[in-house]
Amino acid sequence: MSSAPSIHGDVAAGFGPVADAFRRNFTDHGEIGAAVAVYAGDQPLVDLWAGHRDRKREVAWERDTIVPVFSSSKGMSAFTLATAVSRGLLDYEAPVAKYWPEFAEHGKERITVRQLIDHQAGLSGLDRIVKLRELLDRDALGELLAAQKPAWRPGTRHGYHALTLGLYQSELLRRVDPAGRSLGRFFAEEIAGPVGAELFIGLPETESMDRVAQLSATKGWDIWRYEWRDLPLRIGGEVYAKRGYSYAALTNPRPGAPARAARREFLEVEWPGMNGVGNARALAEVYGAAAGRTGVLPISADVLDLLAAADTADDVPADDLVLHTKSRYHLGFRKSRGTFRFGSDKRAYGTTGLGGSFGFADPATGLGFGYSMNRLGMAILDDVRSRNLREAVVRCAA
Repeated sequence: MSSAPSIHGDVAAGFGPVADAFRRNFTDHGEIGAAVAVYAGDQPLVDLWAGHRDRKREVAWERDTIVPVFSSSKGMSAFTLATAVSRGLLDYEAPVAKYWPEFAEHGKERITVRQLIDHQAGLSGLDRIVKLRELLDRDALGELLAAQKPAWRPGTRHGYHALTLGLYQSELLRRVDPAGRSLGRFFAEEIAGPVGAELFIGLPETESMDRVAQLSATKGWDIWRYEWRDLPLRIGGEVYAKRGYSYAALTNPRPGAPARAARREFLEVEWPGMNGVGNARALAEVYGAAAGRTGVLPISADVLDLLAAADTADDVPADDLVLHTKSRYHLGFRKSRGTFRFGSDKRAYGTTGLGGSFGFADPATGLGFGYSMNRLGMAILDDVRSRNLREAVVRCAA
């Protein structure tokens, strides 16, 4: 067991068990630095941070510390598309090619917006190796994405589009936004700004790197001490063998080692759904605004109802071709499924991030949840640290 660090922040009456679970993540589960937040609409119920933002445990994690949250930012991308749908710029059931004609290449003319954002399009990998700096040339990137052949018949299966989904979303949004904005700029102006959430998709030059926590890979004895139940052996085998859907989806574009993501040359590139940087408070603020229907998000009530739908309309098999687990996607978000459950009921929606970060909306209670940390866990979906916190939140809310 490790010693418990000082816990900073505030907890509303009745939510003390969340602080207890947060403390145990440090003593029992190897937390280095982390934050957790819960918002009821725009009101904070939990806003806690503790530990250190560096691997040597010398620099304290502070209230304004931010950290890469990886695919937890996929939820923010989904909210941007939900905004476009609310404004009549997009239709979830319309073909992507209606808005992006070049996308129709190689039999993709029938892929709908819903199928694309629900990881059903077969576009989880790219045939050509793409380097990080190539993501800056949006026109050339758009041509490459449009020319990609699906890896399976679209709409028949699903597989996590880990690195590619945000690129497709951004190009699609750029095509329909009257101002021609990229997804990162759209999110900053339409969602993060009005909500007041400090989460960036493309870190601005004005933001100091001193705020960004270092990431720490779990290595050596700590793997067996904290992570042995969650080792992604089948995924690791495909990546090692350099073949299979997992290898194609998780290695291109080339992001580099996850533990090295907290560097400006990576974070300044706008890579939606992959390199968002922020904190638990920002995630909880956005999800709280959605779950609590505060009116600050530019998303219509009808679309918020769609996001919170208890059941998806399609009948796609639950086996994820990339993650080799049961998964359920809905309009760009994850839904509770099988052993991975979150929120009060099936209406809850959110996204997880590599290493363990997580954010979700719980429409049943009107709560938004966010968790961010800098020790990278190995769980595919259900990191024990996040699970401890969200289960405590649900118990307190009940």
